[in-house]
Order: sequence, then structure tokens, then C-alpha cells
Amino acid sequence: MHKLAISGSTIMSDEDKFHELLRDDVHHIEIGEFSNEQSFQKFLHMKGQTSFGVHSPLFRHQSKYDLIESVHMESEQAWSQLEEEARQLAELGAEYVLVHFPYFQGTPKKDAAAAIEEGLRKLSAIQAAYDIPFVCEPKLGLQRSGAAIRYLYDFPMEIWEKYNIQLCLDLGDYAMAVGDELPRHIAKWSPFVKVVHLHNVYYTEEKYFWNMIHPSQETDTDFFHLQSAIQQLAEGHDKYFVLEHTPHTGPTEKRVREGIAWVQKLIT
Repeated sequence: MHKLAISGSTIMSDEDKFHELLRDDVHHIEIGEFSNEQSFQKFLHMKGQTSFGVHSPLFRHQSKYDLIESVHMESEQAWSQLEEEARQLAELGAEYVLVHFPYFQGTPKKDAAAAIEEGLRKLSAIQAAYDIPFVCEPKLGLQRSGAAIRYLYDFPMEIWEKYNIQLCLDLGDYAMAVGDELPRHIAKWSPFVKVVHLHNVYYTEEKYFWNMIHPSQETDTDFFHLQSAIQQLAEGHDKYFVLEHTPHTGPTEKRVREGIAWVQKLIT
């Protein structure tokens, strides 16, 4: 059975709002970027028996994008951080660790396929050492570059399968990167997809924000139409469908509940 989940991004991992994640209409929490260890321990206490996965980094201002290329810190340091997170989270019962991988700022500085396989090899070794699943989320690069998503599409499935790593498909990022080609990307990678990030996209003149997914967007030309993609992803094995809107657009509780009810119907 699929699990409908909510992300800590909806409250920007604010410890004063952890209670907002404990909803009666979702059954899993995905969260990361805690302000400190005390905040993390508070979350663990409050969540009770609710299952959780961690969106790396565990703590704010740590590495998010450096596993292939050095973006904010050296890649070697980023891998050390990730291994320590895996060790700690395995002991605490996290269901998975989600990482931004592959990530390229733009055109790769080295052979993309070789870089992806090298990263998979390292992830597989850490996963085996600590017995905790990794989930890889390909991300948009600088200036909304879809390089990582395109390079992943071209990557051989048989090589990915060899390393036993699962995938996260972020519908908002994918819609921005590939547009009408989204069904083709889902069809190729759905056997490996374990987590689906659910948000639409709200554009301003200079930025974009993750917007609460809602059925009204299906007839609104200002938004991506994502119903068919959700239904396509709902086929097959069990997945986590994670609501990942941020608070910037101020969705009302009524709108959030309507969006949740709509997604629940689509994936049931």
C-alpha cells in the first residue's frame, strides 16, 4: 500500500511547528536540515510511532549537492558526512536516507555516466555497511538546469539496478526540466522509484516556489497538470508520496486538506 507523507519543507523544519507534521491524513514524515541536535531529538520524541525518512543533510548548512562535484564543500567531506548520517539514522530506525544525486550545476566537468556510476558504487557500499536504504533524487542545477535529470534518463538501467539504489522523482522539478516528456521518464524509471515528491510550481519574476498540489491546478494554465503523472506513478509497487510544498505561498488548511484528499484518491 502506498503511504501519503508530508515533508519538513512545509514548515522549513521549524521545531516550533513540528506539531503541524503530525496530521491524521498522512502517515509518514520526510524531514532534514534540523537547526541542531536538540531540535532533531525533539522531533524524534514528538513523532512517536510515526515512520520517518531523512532528506539529507540532517543538519542545516551541511552538504546538499557535493557528492559528484564540489559545490559548497569538498566531495570527500560530503561523503564522510553522508556515511555518518547513515550510521546514526540506521540506529534510530529511519526508513531511508534521501540524497540529492545526481546533481550537476550545469555541463558536467567529467564524464556524466562514469561520475554517476562512481557515486552509485559508494552509495551501495554505505547502504550495505549500515543496512539502511538510500533514495536518490536528481535535482535541477543552476538557473533551472535539467542536466542531471537528462543525464539520468540516458544512464543504463542495468547498471543502476546492479547497485540496488532506489529513486525519488520530484514532480515539480521533472515538470520544469522535461515538460511533456515526463511520462517517458516515469515509464523508464518507475521500477526504481520509491519516493515521489509532490508539489506544483509558482513563478514570480525572479524566483519560483513549491506550491501546494491541488485539483484546481488541472484546469489552470499557470500550473503544471500533474494528475496523470501521479496516477502513472501510483501503478506498481508501494511508494511514499510526499507533500513537499513550502510555506511561501501561504496555503490555507482547507486547501491543504483538499489537496491531500485528491492525491489520496489518485493513489488508492
